[in-house]
Amino acid sequence: MFKKKYYILLITLAISTIAVQAKIKIACIGASITYGAGIAQRETNAYPAQLQKLMGGNYEVRNFGISGTTLLLKGDYPYQKTVKFNETLQWNPDIVIIDLGGNDAKAINRKYISDFKTDYMNLIGSFKQLRNQPRIVLLTAMVSFVKDSAGIWDPVITKKINPLIQEIAFAAKVEVIDMHAPLINHQELFPDLLHPNAEGASIMANTVYSCLSIKRDPSFDIFSRLSNPLKISGFFGYECADFNFEGRNCKVVKPKSAAKGHPWVWRARFWAHEPQADIALLEKGFHIVYCDVAELLGNQTAIDIWNAYYNLLVNAGLNKKAVMEGMSRGGIYVFNWAAENPEKVACVYVDNPLLNISGWAGAILESGKPNDMVKAFMTGFGLKDLTEVKNFNKNPTDRTAEIVKGKYPILILCADADEQVKPSENTLDFERKILAKGGQIKVIHKSGSAHHPHSLPNPKPIVDFILNATAKL
Repeated sequence: MFKKKYYILLITLAISTIAVQAKIKIACIGASITYGAGIAQRETNAYPAQLQKLMGGNYEVRNFGISGTTLLLKGDYPYQKTVKFNETLQWNPDIVIIDLGGNDAKAINRKYISDFKTDYMNLIGSFKQLRNQPRIVLLTAMVSFVKDSAGIWDPVITKKINPLIQEIAFAAKVEVIDMHAPLINHQELFPDLLHPNAEGASIMANTVYSCLSIKRDPSFDIFSRLSNPLKISGFFGYECADFNFEGRNCKVVKPKSAAKGHPWVWRARFWAHEPQADIALLEKGFHIVYCDVAELLGNQTAIDIWNAYYNLLVNAGLNKKAVMEGMSRGGIYVFNWAAENPEKVACVYVDNPLLNISGWAGAILESGKPNDMVKAFMTGFGLKDLTEVKNFNKNPTDRTAEIVKGKYPILILCADADEQVKPSENTLDFERKILAKGGQIKVIHKSGSAHHPHSLPNPKPIVDFILNATAKL
């Protein structure tokens, strides 16, 4: 009996040891924000500690942050020359999250900015050489509300540091998470205008967690499934394939690793304009695609081309339901295609959308100064004069009965002071008709805002809407 209990104890201890060894190790590298400077009880409230709570017991998250450190080797306190850096390497992490670059925006360090890419690639290379080949995730530098241009100055972060980090992520083929946008509208969470408090650290931890926890299909590579000749370039840290399809310029941006189900966003118009929602969705495994049908404005030719493009992408492995995204006149493209393909739409997000183009064009014609877009509209739909324009009935505002058949949710961002696309004749009229027919629609009003800029500085409401709409794909 004693021997039996002894062997059971040994087996239990062995299993426990294996369980401990099997934990996935996450190393959080960074400066004061990673360390948790200024946060009460930073040991439990800094972002790495909060990330540990989110990741659960199968993970071990360690904080390797050192306040004041730089990415630049010529900076005033280079991270790569610290003991902590060597400790991180010796720990052999499975996932490395790097948050460096903020201190490099200081005047004392930014004079060496030409070395930033080389020094960052050197840092990444140090981890790529580890025997377990860790997953490497770069964080763009967080927003700074400091007004001293000699300090950590946000214009330097947005115009130099973060574009470089995205460029490095593309070149090194590692992941990148935008950490600037999630807190850009939360100055109240920065007591000293530079370091987030515990609530800000929570947003940071949740942003990282949302990307790490997404179920992925790493074997899926859409580029290998497209027979068209591809030209590869960078898109904010991601690979973008440009190619020709039916005489039209097309683009597909692929995530570092596709989410299960292969969800995708179809950008209708104005490629890469205010891309913050697209970037956030790429982080979560979405593809972003584009097929240029300007300026066909949602006519039958545009719909036919898009039908063929949709078939190309779905046959290449993307989900059968697309997330449709349209800004300004892109709203016409989106809804005219969706009206004829209701079963192929997961949801629609449009932004200050032109949904009553005949009303818009008619007003310009009456002024006696028709512009190129009005002429393209009339040519594309075979309209000869003002009377035919006024009698046009293929606006999205005219097609709400067809649109609601898809039973997909709709999100509209509406600038209440839009001087180019009148809300009353477009978004508000469309919303009223959709609701009257039992459709699902939500309008976020941007009080006092003009037509530009589109989107939101922090795209979380848009991203959450799309994630909720595609959760069951």
